[in-house]
Amino acid sequence: MERIFRMPFAKVYPLYIEKVEKKGRTKAELDAVIEWLTGFGDGELQRHLDESTSFEDFFAAADLNPNADLITGVVCGVRVENIEDPLMQKIRYLDKLVDELAKGKAMEKILREPSAAAAAKR
Repeated sequence: MERIFRMPFAKVYPLYIEKVEKKGRTKAELDAVIEWLTGFGDGELQRHLDESTSFEDFFAAADLNPNADLITGVVCGVRVENIEDPLMQKIRYLDKLVDELAKGKAMEKILREPSAAAAAKR
């Protein structure tokens, strides 16, 4: 796990872009997903890319979305909600969101936004 934690986010980011663009999604959508999870706007995201920030430092600087715990499902054969290491769980949250984007899931579902029907019930 230490190897993953120390890996520069900038090394993986182009792979995320490639994955989503292959499936007809955009870099802008990917960046929106990253911003939702981490709170990093375009400028701050670019700074992390330019500085080759490790995943460990990337997520240490992030303001994790309070709804991140709504991210559930399997990534690499492991349920993200059951991952015990907090940093690995955050990394897998991001992987899960990228997977959902690449699979064509609607942005409101990826970003765990309440549907209009659910909002009306409140």
